[in-house]
Amino acid sequence: MNRKSGLLTFILGCWCAITTLAQDAKIKYGKIDKEDFNVTPVAGDSGAHAIILSDIGSSRFESDGNGLRLAFKRHTRIKIIDQNAYDLATVKVRLYKGSSEEEKVQNLKASAYNLENGEVVETKIDSKNIFTDKQDKNYVVRKFAIPAVKEGTIIEYTYTIHSPYFQYLRDWEFQGEYPVRYSEYSVGIPEYFDYIQIPQGYEKFDFTKEASRTTMTFRSERNGATSASEVFTVTPSVMIYKWTLKNVKAIRHEDFITTLDNYTNKVEFQLSSINWPNQPPKPVRSTWPKLMEELIKDENFGSALGNNNGFLADVVDGLVKDAKTDEEKAAAIYHWVRSNFTCTQSYGVHIFRSLKTIFNSKNGTVPEINLLLVAMLKRAKMDAYPVLLSTRNNGYIYPFYPLMSRFNYTIASVRIGDKVISMDASDPFLGFARLAGKCYNGPARIVDEEASGVSFEADSLREQKFTSVMYGAIKDGMMEGSFQQRLTYFESYAVRKKVQEKGQDEYFEGIRKGFAGDLEMSNKEIEDLKALETPVMVKFDFKVRLDNKDLIYINPMFTEGTSRNPLKSAERKFPVEMNAVFDEIYSFNMEVPEGYVVDELPKGSMAKYNEDEGLFQYLIQSDGSHIQLRSRVKLNKANFPPEEYENLRAFFDLVVKKQAEQIVLKKKK
Repeated sequence: MNRKSGLLTFILGCWCAITTLAQDAKIKYGKIDKEDFNVTPVAGDSGAHAIILSDIGSSRFESDGNGLRLAFKRHTRIKIIDQNAYDLATVKVRLYKGSSEEEKVQNLKASAYNLENGEVVETKIDSKNIFTDKQDKNYVVRKFAIPAVKEGTIIEYTYTIHSPYFQYLRDWEFQGEYPVRYSEYSVGIPEYFDYIQIPQGYEKFDFTKEASRTTMTFRSERNGATSASEVFTVTPSVMIYKWTLKNVKAIRHEDFITTLDNYTNKVEFQLSSINWPNQPPKPVRSTWPKLMEELIKDENFGSALGNNNGFLADVVDGLVKDAKTDEEKAAAIYHWVRSNFTCTQSYGVHIFRSLKTIFNSKNGTVPEINLLLVAMLKRAKMDAYPVLLSTRNNGYIYPFYPLMSRFNYTIASVRIGDKVISMDASDPFLGFARLAGKCYNGPARIVDEEASGVSFEADSLREQKFTSVMYGAIKDGMMEGSFQQRLTYFESYAVRKKVQEKGQDEYFEGIRKGFAGDLEMSNKEIEDLKALETPVMVKFDFKVRLDNKDLIYINPMFTEGTSRNPLKSAERKFPVEMNAVFDEIYSFNMEVPEGYVVDELPKGSMAKYNEDEGLFQYLIQSDGSHIQLRSRVKLNKANFPPEEYENLRAFFDLVVKKQAEQIVLKKKK
């Protein structure tokens, strides 16, 4: 199953799992009994630092007299188990602030409850513990700290957010880093609006929907300064949706996963249409081309690319004057931008400065640097465009509907013939036509009139590593040898960053510490460190001290064996998402030292994963004076669905076990 179809199945599966077993939560604010302090852990989460006893939210449309507003209510109750969860007593509420109106928090109440001398003692929040922090020009954070929290405390809070921005119907997460006893979210949507609903998660929702009506009263000003206002009432139909989950274990990070946000049980909304009475429906960002059209005209994104940008002429002309092909032109421009601009912010989509200001400042955010790159490519009369994507730690985009909020990164692309070359000039360690691993997260969008789809799949990345180790003579109680390794591109990327930050000595010191025995290194070298389009080559000679001269134990995998299974959990509900398809080839050659014989030699082994989707080879032989080993671990895809987890884990178990085996040399008598 490829990831595109898997994602669709995953989302649709959430709906297939929906049932109508939801029950109303009978929880009232401030009603805490002694028995509530004896809550039992959620099955499988006995070591949790806190338990979410209940988390209940609702969104409803209300009249504010002149128009509609959204009222979002939340009521949360949490049992603090130990001090590792004290941070839950500091609650942050994010509020949107537009040019003329802003969201507001009302009816805020918060308390801590402690069991003292057999009685429940309540400590209410003081107004001095409520703060407002400005996050940026569009968001503020209302923050409050609940007092008197200690191990065993139950905290509780409730608030209402009134919002004039009905396009931002709040989403809801049903699980997180703490287990949840009960979580519920209900949304009442009047006939005036259509929303795309996007549920996700591997736990089964309880779900109900019910049609009803509500009454709303509005005031309309008549013409004329002295005319009285007119009051009128409407009774639109409302569909009330309710999702619930009970006894949900905490969701925790596991290796080989893009982000937990992709698999957390939650529901999101996107306004798709406004249906005012007696008017035709008004679509809201209903297609990808419409969204891209808006971005192309946006002064904080694409409009700058439509300008002549004459200030770029001299630099661009100088860069491309000796280029013989369009690819050479693109490479020359890319290298210049990458080498002359410093990235000040590692994520983003929009720009807030002119291209000329960015050009003159020689620094910028990711979108600023890459949009400047696009402008320079266009100035060279090349078919260049920005590309929007979501990085792996940000989650997948929703490919079936244009949700702008899902994107968090901007790169550049250029079409040359039938080829599209993607670039990111904001990263000083990336070669031409290379992207960092974080960018390989599936579907993305080229910002052009057709809203062309493009996909950056980890399955398309072929990462190879070649390692050669040779063991030689024994001198002064130490065995000599040499090491040579051509790393994968992404490993090379990490080496380049580390060497720049810490230096080569620190890098080689990490290798030395990773060896189980006493290792001395000399003739240390890293080739192609500055050739960013090429993987690096690491070389060094070494000496290994022998603890026992009569019996010599050698792990022929040196520092390169897989010492533990990378798939730790016994079972897993999520897919395994590696950052590339990998192929690791390792060779070992050893002249049996004079005066020794081979006492024990590992047996060769070979295994396939799913017939043609992976391979493990461990081929070893000896003629008495020479030992040769070739080990290869290869997987032909990067993404594995949950149902393959058990077999994949068993595959790595075999690799770990076999690569831990040792050669034993015995001194002749």
